[in-house]
Amino acid sequence: MNTRVDQIALLLRQTAEAHHEAYLSSDGSDPEWPLWYADYLWDKLPQLLAGDLTRSELVYLLVLLDRRMAEEDSSAPWYDYYAAYLASRSE
Repeated sequence: MNTRVDQIALLLRQTAEAHHEAYLSSDGSDPEWPLWYADYLWDKLPQLLAGDLTRSELVYLLVLLDRRMAEEDSSAPWYDYYAAYLASRSE
């Protein structure tokens, strides 16, 4: 089944692949990755969420989710973890 969570997770995986390609020369090192992700996701993510997010809100959520996942020591793939949260906040 291709749920909204699955669609968001797929979009996040595609974003990671695009980011990796963009930063291949620096071995993927990008301390400002939330800004890059937010710009990449900006026109793709809103159709999967019930409400609109500003870029600033999206950057905030990406940083928040990164911290929460580390604190919880979650074993889930990051894109599934993020997707579940993003889908649940828009229900």
